[in-house]
Parts: sequence; C-alpha cells; structure tokens
Amino acid sequence: MTYWFAGQLHEGEQITIAANNPALAYGASVFTTMRVYENSLKHPLTAWNWHRDRITQSLHYFDWPQPNWQAVTRGCQAMLTRFPVLRLTVLADGQPLITGRPLPTDLHQHQMEGVTTWVAQGHKYQRSLPAHKTSNYLPCWLAMQTAKTHGARDAILSTPSGEWLETSSGNLWGYKADQWWTPPLTSGILPGISRARLIDNFADQVITDIPWSLDCVKQFECLAYSNCVVELIPIHTVLFGNIKLNYSSTHEGLSALRQMFYRPSMYDTTAEHPMQNPEMR
Repeated sequence: MTYWFAGQLHEGEQITIAANNPALAYGASVFTTMRVYENSLKHPLTAWNWHRDRITQSLHYFDWPQPNWQAVTRGCQAMLTRFPVLRLTVLADGQPLITGRPLPTDLHQHQMEGVTTWVAQGHKYQRSLPAHKTSNYLPCWLAMQTAKTHGARDAILSTPSGEWLETSSGNLWGYKADQWWTPPLTSGILPGISRARLIDNFADQVITDIPWSLDCVKQFECLAYSNCVVELIPIHTVLFGNIKLNYSSTHEGLSALRQMFYRPSMYDTTAEHPMQNPEMR
C-alpha cells in the first residue's frame, strides 16, 4: 500500500498518528474522493478545483486550518500515477492524508446493467452534518453493510417519515414525464459535485425542490445514482420493506444523463466557483 502523509510518500499498511488525535476519537476530519482522468489533475473530468474547494469550504465551516495546498497538489500528483481514484482527507489540525484505490472491477457491468438497492430505515442510518463529507461515515457504512445482507449493492438512506434522500455513496436521480428529479438539499443530503454539475447542464429539466415520498418514487420510469468515481449507475430494483420496486436500466433517459458527464461544459474550470454555487452550499 502506498499513501501520502506528512509531506511524503509512504509504503506499507501503517500510519503514525497520535492516539488522542480528534480524527481518531471523533472522526474530526473531512474528505473528498475523486477519479483522476488520464493521470491529470488538470483534466476537466477530474474536477480537481471542485474537490479542493469542497474541502476548503468544509474546513472554513468547521473553523479548522487549511492545509498547504501546494504540498497537497504535489502529493496528489505523486499518487495519481499509481491509482485512478484518490481520497484526500484533511484532519482537524490541517494535516492531509492521501490514499488511493483502483476502480471497481465490476464498474462497467453495473453501469450497463444496473444494481439492486435496499432502503435503510431507522435512526441508526441517519447521517450527521449531511452537507459535509466528514469522516464520521458510520451511518452510511452500516447501511451499506446491511444492504449487502439483503443481496443489494447499495443502500438508500431515508428520513424518519420515509422520504428517500441519497444512497450511501451517491446522489439519487429519477426520471418521469421527460424530466429528471433529484431530492432537494433541504431534505438533508450531500450536495455532490456530480449532482451540482448535472443540474447546471440540465438547467430547467431537473426538479430539485420536491421531497421523494413513496408515491413520488413509484412514478419514476428509471432510477440511478451518481458520484465522481462511478459516474452514473442505474438502479433496476429497490427493496423497500415488503415492497419491491422495479425500474428500467435501459431507459433512453439514462443515456442522456450519462452523456452529460462528457459534455465540454460538465466540468468547465471557468464555471461558477463551487463555494459560490448554492447547490454546493
């Protein structure tokens, strides 16, 4: 295993960190996970500026120090030659940690065929501070592990009243009546980077202000989730208590949404700064 910490590359499975560090005691750190295209932070699809600004915004919100961003960039450049996916974590003291991993081996299959998801209900699956990617991801991890016991690939988080929010790893998309829908930020979801850019590209074709009740999701013709690593994954089956909902994984609407990831304007580096974009909060 290779990782970047304390300003240099390290080999091995061990990292030296104080036992009383708040990152260990309380999950006091924030992170972002990005897919690096063509081994370049400058590639438009890598969206490095958006990932960096996501971290910057959260550190500002928590009143934590910023890392040395020039050093962080050097660390990412050293790691991207080894891994196509990088996770940048910044501890509450401003110390950055960069780890890497390969793309999922079954990614293409899931992109084409879709997956099954399970709706997580109950207070133990409720995320805290959902607008920020803190390292306290226990509710999402629990939901994902439980989903697997039901034969599902991912979990859909929900409110106590039953509204769907997001999956444990991405933002939800539903399609009906020639329009895409995504749950509103006011429901308590992560303002994902891919979500924000897809909304910008679809303009008035996306409904973003209506909560996803059961009556609402039953009307969708197709369903999917997005994040910066997997891009777009169709959902063909949802397990919701005793209810099984089925959706098309070959719907033409999915092709249109998938193509948005490769439009020139998708990650235009001259676009509005994410910290000024209300969809990124």
